[in-house]
Amino acid sequence: MNAFKFLAPFRLDKPRNEGITMVLDKGLGLKTAEDLMEISGNYVDFLKFGWGTLSIHNKKTIQNKIDMYDSYGVDAYPGGTLFELAYVQKKIPEYFEEASGLGFKALEISDGSIDLPLEERLSYISEAKDKGFKVISEVGKKDPDEDLKLTLEDRVNLIKMDLESGSSNVLIEARESGQNIGIFDKNGNVKEDEVDYLLNNLPSEKLIWEAPQKSQQVYFILKIGSEVNLGNIPPEEITSLETMRRGLRGDTLGKVNL
Repeated sequence: MNAFKFLAPFRLDKPRNEGITMVLDKGLGLKTAEDLMEISGNYVDFLKFGWGTLSIHNKKTIQNKIDMYDSYGVDAYPGGTLFELAYVQKKIPEYFEEASGLGFKALEISDGSIDLPLEERLSYISEAKDKGFKVISEVGKKDPDEDLKLTLEDRVNLIKMDLESGSSNVLIEARESGQNIGIFDKNGNVKEDEVDYLLNNLPSEKLIWEAPQKSQQVYFILKIGSEVNLGNIPPEEITSLETMRRGLRGDTLGKVNL
């Protein structure tokens, strides 16, 4: 039982379809990751092994981390960059096989750094789902100039097609910085009209908003509610985010309903 449990408002237990928290693992050691899960595992739903970090770390260590995360009810998955590398190198079959062998139950399909024809994108989402993976796709480009070429209508249509093809959730790209990409300006401020457009045209419970900065997390909690789906959360910010979701911090105290 948690200390002062009588003061902490209720929140949905896992497995959750809303109020999802996705954390970015940039190379945590097994013991560090396990300590993190012991104290905060109840508040994490997805754990992304960032970018292509998996390809430079020991396979057994990765398997142990995946198993450990799984024991806490956390779905670990490779960052989309690894899928993109596999696509460029024409090694998608090997990619799916390795992911399965390592014990991953979820995968990310993205094209943030590559050109991936729409038909192939949707086909890979369907294929990954057919292979038993939970699929998280990502919409947006990592190059700000390329990202600007995507209109809001483009993003909405792409998200709808991803969901129809088998994505469980779709990430709204913001990179690790949360600046000058998608719904965030160069200072990390939210483009509120763009958020409103997406919310008016898409099922909110299917979207995961990448929001690495505290101010961004507060914005979405106050706008959408404590059960908003948020991603790219730094490991050291898991507890901080959970307290904001529950109104246990000044930023949201008395401002959220649970």
